[in-house]
Amino acid sequence: MASSDADRRDEEESHDTATAAANEEEDTGAQIAPIIKLEEVAVTTGEEDEEAILDLKAKLYRFDKEGNQWKERGTGSVRLLKHKETGKVRLVMRQAKTLKICANHYVFPTIKMQEHVGNDKSCVWHAPDFSDGELKEEMFCIRFGSVENNKKFMETVESIAESLSKSEEKENTDATAAAGLLENLNVREGKSDGKVPEAAAAAAAEETPRTEARSEEASSADKA
Repeated sequence: MASSDADRRDEEESHDTATAAANEEEDTGAQIAPIIKLEEVAVTTGEEDEEAILDLKAKLYRFDKEGNQWKERGTGSVRLLKHKETGKVRLVMRQAKTLKICANHYVFPTIKMQEHVGNDKSCVWHAPDFSDGELKEEMFCIRFGSVENNKKFMETVESIAESLSKSEEKENTDATAAAGLLENLNVREGKSDGKVPEAAAAAAAEETPRTEARSEEASSADKA
């Protein structure tokens, strides 16, 4: 008796399973329209006109002056981005998961990279940073996974700074030369226009009374 009841339950379960499978496979042809239609939105990062000349994994720290200690800014990729038109190079680092910017500043000719004391995988530098939405002078420390990456980072930044410094020197030299040429040109134009220098004009004015006095003396002599 018990055996027949068990067999009956097994048959009922098998039937229910088969029915459920048949219902799942049945295509009703119904189409459900989405409640909200999402449109594609173009996302810009501000890096569209720049090309990466260096991209390395690292961990960044910022020195907290108030607490007199280093504080972690995040772990991610530090990149040196060169603008395609202006040639300016920017250092940008984003956190790996959130993509939040933790460093954002230009590489200036005066930037100095120094190896961190006691750790040849890290280096330190100062820069006016804009990662928090306002320009602030910051001191950063970055740590790489290898000595090679740290050396590569330091050498690349220093090379860019040196190149910028030479460009500035050339611009200053060219500007000085241009100013000299302009000054010479003004002098030549003054002479060609027949303008008499102030010193010559004063001497001529001083000579006129003397000439008149000599003329009067000669006239008096003739009368005598």
